[in-house]
Amino acid sequence: MKRTSSWCALHGARRALSVGLVLAACHGCATVQYQDPRDPLESFNRGVYSFNEGLDQAVFKPVATVYRDYTPQLVRTGVGNFLGNLDDAWSFVNSALQFKLRHALDNFFRFGVNSTIGLFGVLDVASEMQIERHSEDFGQTLGVWGVGPGPYVMLPFFGPSTVRDTVALPVDFNGDLASHTTHIPTRNTLRALNVIDTRANLLGLSSSLDEVALDKYSFTRDAFLQRRRNAIYDGDPPEEQ
Repeated sequence: MKRTSSWCALHGARRALSVGLVLAACHGCATVQYQDPRDPLESFNRGVYSFNEGLDQAVFKPVATVYRDYTPQLVRTGVGNFLGNLDDAWSFVNSALQFKLRHALDNFFRFGVNSTIGLFGVLDVASEMQIERHSEDFGQTLGVWGVGPGPYVMLPFFGPSTVRDTVALPVDFNGDLASHTTHIPTRNTLRALNVIDTRANLLGLSSSLDEVALDKYSFTRDAFLQRRRNAIYDGDPPEEQ
């Protein structure tokens, strides 16, 4: 869930996006040979990936680094707990839609406990009580219902996705409790915090990726598709044909 709400605050860059996408797509079209049947849009996707990488290096990574280095750990933990508590509410809904009753109960009690005893989610009391978190979104719900993933898609700002997950994004946005905050400055602050906190948590991973991956695009694609498949089957996917 957090992967799908974290880039909502960036709609103001539409003009720059349009120019960037055209240039990036043209750059990739003549150079890529289609090798993975899951990724028929690879030329275009690589262009968008390059655009996202440039935007990340110029904006998101520096901001996230400053946030990590200069914000006290206690504050960052509280922010992460609060945002995770908002995710638990939507995960409860999706767990119920998937008929995962145990997961639904866990997420329901997590949200209830952390929203009350945990001071609106700032303290993760539920984890101390051994109540497990089960992250679920509407893309996973569609997958459990039998909707296939469709082709792999690299979305501007949002990053890796599939056609199924892209179709599910508007539902996930509407299910995010932060989107229902009527006070616009508060809503925008929550969205910005979500972006920054998510990117800060990925700083170590992105550094490792720079060191070990010969082709970061393919590595990112394969890891994403495997993670989503595991999430839909709760870590026990059937063998692929």
